[in-house]
Amino acid sequence: MSLLVIGSVAFDALETPFGKTDKIIGGAATYISLSASYSTKPINLVAVVGGDFPQSDIQILETHGVDTEGLQVKPEEKSFFWSGKYSQDLNSRETITTELNVLGSFDPLIPDSYQGCKYLMLGNLAPQVQRLVIERLVNRPKLIVLDTMNFWMDSAPDELLATIEMIDVLSINDEEARQLSGEYSLVKAARKILALGPKFLIIKKGEHGALLFHKNKVFFAPALPLEEVFDPTGAGDTFAGGFIGHIAATDDCSFENLKRAVIHGSAMASFCVEKFGTERLLNLTQEEIEAREAQFEELVRVQPVGVTA
Repeated sequence: MSLLVIGSVAFDALETPFGKTDKIIGGAATYISLSASYSTKPINLVAVVGGDFPQSDIQILETHGVDTEGLQVKPEEKSFFWSGKYSQDLNSRETITTELNVLGSFDPLIPDSYQGCKYLMLGNLAPQVQRLVIERLVNRPKLIVLDTMNFWMDSAPDELLATIEMIDVLSINDEEARQLSGEYSLVKAARKILALGPKFLIIKKGEHGALLFHKNKVFFAPALPLEEVFDPTGAGDTFAGGFIGHIAATDDCSFENLKRAVIHGSAMASFCVEKFGTERLLNLTQEEIEAREAQFEELVRVQPVGVTA
């Protein structure tokens, strides 16, 4: 089913306790698109890069079934660039550099061929840009998923709330859920956030898994205990890509299928952290993905307690 992804395609420079990189391909839309491509194709991409962005990196996306008609290239400008350094335990990071460049004036133009998309994934961007995308679509998609962060809760709270009213699934982490709701309990936080408009809420808890809320229903997916976590950059976006990719592939928006999508997204994110940047996402096999999903399913499977007379 047709999937439209909006977000950043960018450069990252990363430093973790295990090494460092110079500029490599990154950005929310990059991770989302690569992850989703293992479930559904094509991925219709709307993003912007500068003239410094190499054609070889664009070809990486195209090789994975990403349609780049909606990728704007501004030859006289530079691409969005972020650099960061992770702590020894990888649970926190310091932003060294953020250069918005072309992203600062991003006007999301939707090609005619992308109209009629059935599924829409709004990667982390300014909420007014996310809302503009929804408004520019001739027909409302069957499911709209939005990712955001605490920066927008601080700097554009009214714009964010207005955008949240228009979507179906909100994806945020536990710290952001507490900030948005003003509640420490994630159950209470979910209740307040769902009252803002979304039908479903995903609360990501990093190495502790993810929660899915819908009305009075809750599903918890644990994180897979990995022997090594090399680089957590993009894990949340990879989760989102796996999540929406599974839904687009199955064309099923029921709570039960969204639970399966959370497992699939978690499996994809567990691959992402095993190497720097997008490296691990470039050459996965379906056999690897299915085996990883089976590991997640084993974590949540229990045998019924036997009843004896």
